[in-house]
Amino acid sequence: MNSPISRRTVAVSLLAGAAALGTTGAAFAAPSPAAKQPSHGHRHDLPTIVLIHGAFADASSWNAVVERLQRQGHQVLAPALPLRGLASDAVYIRSFLDSVPGPIVLVGHSYGGAVISVAAADTSRVKALVYIAAFVPDIGESALELTAKYPGSTLAQATSAQYYPLPGGGQGEELIIKQELFREQFAAGVPATTAQVMAVGQRPIALAALQEKSTAAAWKKLPSWCLVATEDRNIPPAALQWMAERARAHTVRVRAPHAVAVSDPGPVTELILRAARSAR
Repeated sequence: MNSPISRRTVAVSLLAGAAALGTTGAAFAAPSPAAKQPSHGHRHDLPTIVLIHGAFADASSWNAVVERLQRQGHQVLAPALPLRGLASDAVYIRSFLDSVPGPIVLVGHSYGGAVISVAAADTSRVKALVYIAAFVPDIGESALELTAKYPGSTLAQATSAQYYPLPGGGQGEELIIKQELFREQFAAGVPATTAQVMAVGQRPIALAALQEKSTAAAWKKLPSWCLVATEDRNIPPAALQWMAERARAHTVRVRAPHAVAVSDPGPVTELILRAARSAR
């Protein structure tokens, strides 16, 4: 952005991305029969599922989802996201995708939604996008703008700033959720001991990543699915819903916090499996 942005304003916009293409559904009922059938080893006729975490989390936030997807025979990969800038993060994930053979279902949580929207724009092997409580920016939009579009985020009050040296000199600024507020802000409903461990291992995000405008919108050409976490305190649920409707995403609503993959891995897994079935 060209104009100065206060730390509070930027913080209000955090966390990763949401939405894609179509109909809005209710929260999940029971898992599909396919979701109940265990499997051993991955099947080569199924797409690989790549899971991209967002800010204040790491790849371990997908653990329960990974276990469920692997039981269905999917190869699953969950790379670490640098969280340094939207353009550079998307280049990194695109290079990772280039190493994955065959069709891919690409999944993003929170800020990870913005990353997958750019990273998938110029590859034919990504067959579906899944946004889990995530940003789905259009070209020219930033995570900051989308979070501020509707009231409801309490992230500004829950974060503090840290500073780190930049390669060319000077300092960069990044945000982290205060440990004592982490569970309430990010993972309400998750067992306290689990939330405490998550708070210790959280990954801060550079302000530059939240300020950068998206240069691509892969959801405009790829079938997309979206999960709206109705108890999200990072990205307002109204913003998640608006992005899903704009993208015409196949959408479900789950009564869950922002860390929905940890609190409610079943609905998250089922939505990803729906997308995967369409990608065969």
